[in-house]
Amino acid sequence: MKIQDIRTRVVRWKGKTVPLPGHFCTNPMDLVADSVNRDHTGSPASMSTFTFHEWLIVEVFSDDGHTGIGNAALSPQLSRAVVDLYLKPILLGADPWNLEFLWQQMYRKTMAFGRKGTAMAAISAVDIALWDLLGKSARQPVYRLLGGRTKPRIPVYASRLYSTPLGELAAEALRYKNEGYKAMKLRFGWGPTDGAAGMQNNVALVRTVREAVGDGIDVMADAYMGWTLDYAKRMLPLLEPFRLRWLEEPVIPDDISGYAELKSYGRIPIAGGEHEFTVYGFRELLDKRAVDYVQFDTNRVGGISQARKICALAEAHSVPVIPHAGQMHNYHVVMSSLNCPMAEYFPVVEVEVGNELFWYIFDGEPRARDGFIDLNDDLPGLGLTINEQSLKDNFQIMA
Repeated sequence: MKIQDIRTRVVRWKGKTVPLPGHFCTNPMDLVADSVNRDHTGSPASMSTFTFHEWLIVEVFSDDGHTGIGNAALSPQLSRAVVDLYLKPILLGADPWNLEFLWQQMYRKTMAFGRKGTAMAAISAVDIALWDLLGKSARQPVYRLLGGRTKPRIPVYASRLYSTPLGELAAEALRYKNEGYKAMKLRFGWGPTDGAAGMQNNVALVRTVREAVGDGIDVMADAYMGWTLDYAKRMLPLLEPFRLRWLEEPVIPDDISGYAELKSYGRIPIAGGEHEFTVYGFRELLDKRAVDYVQFDTNRVGGISQARKICALAEAHSVPVIPHAGQMHNYHVVMSSLNCPMAEYFPVVEVEVGNELFWYIFDGEPRARDGFIDLNDDLPGLGLTINEQSLKDNFQIMA
């Protein structure tokens, strides 16, 4: 089997989107928001920098009729250019079963300008497509190629709960509890520029969710890189009474020492890694004892080839892995690793923030039932197909 062709497409969402009022979700732009980064009401709208209304689809075609499907949501137009200009020439005519060698070629070819960010997202999309291709060739699900099942089903947590009016937030949280989820995650809305009043607003969000669902549900909270170390240290004692399972991305990803300091206090478990890349980045996080939970995203971190290595590294440090985002590339990694106790799950919605676009791009993504998803033993590869009709109806195909 040889790689015959690679096709890349970037699609842009044309459907309804959630308006992004001020304080919808903290993020790194909040500290530098100005008149350019404000909505029509004058409120900060910096979250628009971090929404995902475009998506990269990569298809790898073999000479014996199989097609592997990969994707990336991080900087899709730039990632597409990396695939087309730098990765495709390496891969054409190659044997996809030499996957580790191909990954190293892609990594080293882009090393001068890559290693993290856009180039690694491009490698991730291709690597996922290659694993899907190999699974289809072997007529086995990808998780079987990775070692098989480690659990009957995958527990998932409902991941949405943005900073909305408290009554709406409580109703949404209670709905997830009634749907059978045993864990859920909310987003903070305020950060360092909002002062003491903003801190109390953040506390109100957590209090609202905790009171709505009770003590028998795990609640997590995400600052999405929007806080400083000083602000996070001030927030920890305010949040401690609500028994969070973890505080996610409290500082920017490069501040690994800040992560380690927050973790050392032992007040609330610290989670991170959504914006870290490759086994080398996670070696530093783990060596510095910076996180209680590792949260790589397979379509950012270097694909399945790197994800499985990071899982093994984290296991050796007794640090659980709970990947960022849903999607099949993450679920197959979770199913095959005993060190992955659960997965994130973006519920299907009618109005998009952007995280959920994959529901409209692919057929085959598993729906949660009673707080679990399962993978089909009979579907080879990742178990996905591209919904071409939905692409025509809901997306603009970027040139």
